Amino acid sequence: MDKLLENGKIAARQFAMLVFMFTAGSSLLLAPAMLATPAKQDAWLAGILGVGAGLLFGLLYTKLGSLYPEMNLAQYSEKILGKWMGKAVSLLFLPFPFLLASLVLRNIGDFLTVYIMPETPIQFIHILMLIVVMMGVRLGIETIARAAEIIFPWFILLFLLLVVFVSPQIDVQKMQPVLEEGMKPVLHGALLFAAYPFMEFVTFLFIIPYVNRPKKVGKAFFAGTCMGGTVIVLLTALSILVIGPDLTARDLYPSYVLAQKINIGDFLQRIEAIIAGLWFITIFFKLSLSFYATTLSLAQILNLKEYRMLVFPLGMMVVVFSLASSPNIVYNFTTILETWLFFAGTFGLLLPLFLLGVAAIRKRLS
Repeated sequence: MDKLLENGKIAARQFAMLVFMFTAGSSLLLAPAMLATPAKQDAWLAGILGVGAGLLFGLLYTKLGSLYPEMNLAQYSEKILGKWMGKAVSLLFLPFPFLLASLVLRNIGDFLTVYIMPETPIQFIHILMLIVVMMGVRLGIETIARAAEIIFPWFILLFLLLVVFVSPQIDVQKMQPVLEEGMKPVLHGALLFAAYPFMEFVTFLFIIPYVNRPKKVGKAFFAGTCMGGTVIVLLTALSILVIGPDLTARDLYPSYVLAQKINIGDFLQRIEAIIAGLWFITIFFKLSLSFYATTLSLAQILNLKEYRMLVFPLGMMVVVFSLASSPNIVYNFTTILETWLFFAGTFGLLLPLFLLGVAAIRKRLS
């Protein structure tokens, strides 16, 4: 089946904004702790190296997507590997965006039940959030992209306000000494950051065919990754400079604790809703794109002419799995630190390289 499952088209500018929102995603709250755990006060340096790796992943996915610009990953897997082998690869890939959507949804539930609404059942939060996401996915990629375009300036404004308000509490001494334990912890942190979120960019192989100017995908990937990465690195650096590397590594949501430190003249304080608002904006898009890739992938495998009929049943499955996949918040974070690099590396690095290699061999033999 070579026909795309919807007729929507998005501009390269909108694609860049989707990449930006996806990059920030759940990383806004989780990345500072993830980077500081191995790299401590050098977490900002690990973040910069991770963004460099993210640019390379963007290049890889752009190259793969440019081979068949009118097809998504599930379609050209069949084109490259043959019908049955291609379907088998697509079936193996399907758990990745599904699990990603489930874990992202769980991140939302954990954060809200720990910090903001501790008396609210986590199931209610998951269902409420996913209803909004399912509405967006049913409306299609054009609607999601336009929403990102509208919300992007507000995100930048809120983020700049956070930086300005917290800057009086910066203590440069907390970032010293630089490279106290050498490059090994920094590289460890950079690898974790490369896997989360940059290897997850493989889900964009379901979005690339909808960009109206395929030749601009590479530049859009570069711009979105740089902007998103810069936000995460800045937030990580601010967390270390204000609350210190130890607290940044120990707290699951250091950027939220950072926002709680804001105090301008004993008048403007406790405005951590800013960081919560930023996070809800970006995580909505990450969850929507992951869920969108899941529904498209399954629809392609089943040779359906329409993906929207899968939105509700898959949504219910995501809710159930988000609750079953992780017993508590600590387990969820530990899983990311210990196993996500290998899981994301299988689908975000090995699979695209395998498809590129087979496509190159077939082209040379033909």
